[in-house]
Amino acid sequence: MDFNLTDEQELLRNGLTKFLSTRYDLEKSRAAAKTGPGWQPEIWQAFAEELGLLGATLPESVGGIGGGPVETMVIAEALGHALVIEPYVDTVVVAGGLLQRAGGDTAHRLLGRIAEGSAVVALAATEPQSGDWWRDVATTARRDGDQWVLDGAKIVATTAPLASHLLVTARTSGNQRDAEGISLFLVDMGAGHPGLALNSYRTIDDRRAADITLEGVRLPADALLGAAGQAWASLEQARDEGATAICAEAVGGMRKVLDDTVEYSKQRHQFGQPIGSFQVLQHRMVDMHMELQQAIAAVYLAVLNLTADAATRARAVSAAKATVGRAARFIGQNAVQLHGGMGMTEELAIGHYFKRLTAMQYEFGSTDHHLTRYAQLTRS
Repeated sequence: MDFNLTDEQELLRNGLTKFLSTRYDLEKSRAAAKTGPGWQPEIWQAFAEELGLLGATLPESVGGIGGGPVETMVIAEALGHALVIEPYVDTVVVAGGLLQRAGGDTAHRLLGRIAEGSAVVALAATEPQSGDWWRDVATTARRDGDQWVLDGAKIVATTAPLASHLLVTARTSGNQRDAEGISLFLVDMGAGHPGLALNSYRTIDDRRAADITLEGVRLPADALLGAAGQAWASLEQARDEGATAICAEAVGGMRKVLDDTVEYSKQRHQFGQPIGSFQVLQHRMVDMHMELQQAIAAVYLAVLNLTADAATRARAVSAAKATVGRAARFIGQNAVQLHGGMGMTEELAIGHYFKRLTAMQYEFGSTDHHLTRYAQLTRS
């Protein structure tokens, strides 16, 4: 099987890599994350206007380029290598996919705004009782005249504090854990909604997230995206697409961490010689390299199966998420250990990458969750 990129995909990767190497400063991004607005809006706008990045995988009908899973992988890996905090996966991959499948004028207009960089969209799907299972939805939505009324709570909605729009899952029928009856609603954060409250915070990897409460939140009739009660299949696909993009992002981060560790081992001297000359440390770095290669292969498998039937896609994605989760833990921990005490300082990049690689193990389903899902899928 040919895993080589096309000329267009190579241009996309090279252009983005050059932009990030010259324009994306790690120290500035950490300052924005810790003490500033949580991201760099000017970088987001440059992604849209200078690179066409935000529309690269969106349909041409909304101003995009019409790329697919491979383009998403290329972009996510480059963003992970540079430790970009701007919400590409949440807005373009997850929300963009949901909006495309929902269809309709409202979704079409919002996709156009995502492509041009004027909208940031976040999904609020996790609930206090649901854990890794998005299908466990206790939030309800009921019709009241020409409006929808939402009641419930969401937790750890990443990107929500930065978002211009939220996509909120709510149950319009069925029992709490049924696949049938889950609907998707669009909430315009600029419109003002009594009863909607966000408790925002910074996560361990310097991202922004929020816990959300909805108490009698009223939305217009066109806030419903797609058919009522039929959102689960699209949500499940969006989660797999998000998980695959996060895996690709993790590969970019692991490449950077391994390269920095190898370089550090050549420069750091102990007992009169570089620590990289010690055989036991060479073996450790070879083990890190092997974990990275397995993760890369698993990501390829997931990317190539994103357009397959649901069961095949799910197996490939869960295999990738479990493999990448293990690799991220091994490479991140060993990189910090090989750097010694410097590995956890704010001044050295390795500590920031380690925190991001740790958080990635839990996004779009933990490593244990995907191991369980893979076991269930292979038994059936």
